[in-house]
Amino acid sequence: MRPYAASVFGEMSALATATGAVNLGQGFPDTDGPEAVKRAAIRAIEDGRGNQYPPVHGVPELRAAIAAHQQRFYGPAVDPDSAVVVGTGASEILVASLLALVEPGDEVLTFAPWFDLYAAATALAGATLVEVPLAGPHFRPDPAALRSAVTARTRVLLLNTPHNPTGTVFTEGELAALASVAVEHDLIVISDEVYEHLVYGTARHVPFATAPGAAARTLTVGSAGKSLSMTGWKVGWATGPADLIAAVRVSRQHLSYVSSGPFQWAVAEGLALPDAHWRQFADALQHQRDLLCDGLAALGMPVTVPEGTYFATSDVRPLGYADGWSFCRDLPHRAGVVAIPHQAFHHDPHGGEPYVRWTPSANAPPSSARRCTGCGTPSADDPGRAGSGQDVAGTADDTVRPVLSSLTSTTTSSPSLTSPPSSARASLSPISLCTRRRSGRAP
Repeated sequence: MRPYAASVFGEMSALATATGAVNLGQGFPDTDGPEAVKRAAIRAIEDGRGNQYPPVHGVPELRAAIAAHQQRFYGPAVDPDSAVVVGTGASEILVASLLALVEPGDEVLTFAPWFDLYAAATALAGATLVEVPLAGPHFRPDPAALRSAVTARTRVLLLNTPHNPTGTVFTEGELAALASVAVEHDLIVISDEVYEHLVYGTARHVPFATAPGAAARTLTVGSAGKSLSMTGWKVGWATGPADLIAAVRVSRQHLSYVSSGPFQWAVAEGLALPDAHWRQFADALQHQRDLLCDGLAALGMPVTVPEGTYFATSDVRPLGYADGWSFCRDLPHRAGVVAIPHQAFHHDPHGGEPYVRWTPSANAPPSSARRCTGCGTPSADDPGRAGSGQDVAGTADDTVRPVLSSLTSTTTSSPSLTSPPSSARASLSPISLCTRRRSGRAP
């Protein structure tokens, strides 16, 4: 596991802290989730529900709520007793699934760029992650390329839709084509669908399990952290055929055993929120997406506008950078903003080379945002995090607009720690990706 000791998120978050930069790298919500869900957690604690070990595979109320949620939004009935498992976040569910279903020497197919956990979890299971590229700038899945990557050792197809980091939402037709590959080669499918409710415009999330021939071979992974904006609660789950769920339950119970007791009851209530909540949730995040994507495009960067997720992608070559790593390591020093290079999500060192991931809903501390724009310092009752009483759309104006302002300011630049190529300096100057004077730091 030594190759996985370092994380791009750790590196970039540390860089944000060291430079006082606004972190648009790591993906998590600006604000807490619904007030009613928080109140439900408090009631559960006060009532003594979940303060001791909850049932190992999830409290019955949450498993029933997950089954009802799947049927309500997607149609197929789910048995809460045999076809649902609850874990310590979707990450644990993904790791448990690979440990349960993959043998040493097997291969796991996935589309690149991929969520960084996929490589580490596959290695932990003793298997090999085989990547099939999603080619930019449109990042659509290629079923023919996927089929060509299958070998006699391929055991699992690990999918992610809506897709992190590209924001692609696989269409019903694309899923059907991918399912035909899985059926043809008798692959188990782990479908990571944690961003199922973060879908915008005319895009529509379609579970892979609903594709022809997919239901009997597919585990579908969900997350309260993403769907309810409660990432710290670490409540995730999988649904699927009883035999696959039984296997995952065995490996999962030997990881964290149980967790998130009172939060499980709260999540059960959250999954039953009315349709209006889910529409408003997506609309608010779409507002943030549009604000950031429009601003990045105005800076001269071609932007792939995401159909879903927290993430937007831009091409940094028009700014004179050949690759995302050099851009992202330079940006905090020159503009006080952190982003994530797609290269971190490929085995191929040239994979995703010119692309960078931005997170319009990342929590940019108000202190950093204000420093970027000269708006003063946070008040005593605002220590650096957006208040839980704000709505998501409101924080878009409070956080994303100041970041864009910092990127387009015209303050005098000074040399950065990592100088861009000379051709970049001219292009950086007009849009002023530059170092600003900060309190306690030389300009």
